[in-house]
Amino acid sequence: IAQGTEMDPEAAKFYNAGNKMMKSGNYAGALEQYDNALKTSTDYRINYQKGVTLKKLKKYTEAEQALQASLSSNSDFAIGYNAIGGIYFVTGQYTKAIDAFINFEKLSTKENLKKKANEYIARSYAKLGANAKTDGKYDEAITHLLNSVKYFNYDAAYLTLAEVYVENGDYSKALEAADKALNYRKSISKGGPLYYKGLAFKKN
Repeated sequence: IAQGTEMDPEAAKFYNAGNKMMKSGNYAGALEQYDNALKTSTDYRINYQKGVTLKKLKKYTEAEQALQASLSSNSDFAIGYNAIGGIYFVTGQYTKAIDAFINFEKLSTKENLKKKANEYIARSYAKLGANAKTDGKYDEAITHLLNSVKYFNYDAAYLTLAEVYVENGDYSKALEAADKALNYRKSISKGGPLYYKGLAFKKN
């Protein structure tokens, strides 16, 4: 909720109305209120809420623009970087996502948010690694995947590493990566790591 002393009173009125509409799922109504608020104020919170609302509507280009405007007004706004990082991630702009999530981690004061940021960085690196593997760029894939697990013990990154190491004939590293995929398993089935362990054992 905006205080009149911090935001133009007229803008604050529209901003608060927009927040209520956004919470109740009336996204079109919320956007109208935020646009009205922006007529008399460029407060970073208005553009942030507008960006988050547009993101919910999957209007990613417009959401990105609103969040960039928010961060231009307040470059120390931690959750603004998290929001724009999420947009970069869903639109496949993983390098930009990493940069945004690194800023989110640096500027966050709460430990749980820092942990969340590191997990998001790891997931973004894992996507870059998977894409490089698909393109047959194994060395590049390994670099990205090792970066991923440096930030967070991400099971899917370890699994892709196991696969790349098997392809590269580096069977001892494949076994190690497959074991870690099993140890930190949250989002993958047991079958994947066990399959690559089996292959590595057979060929080792």
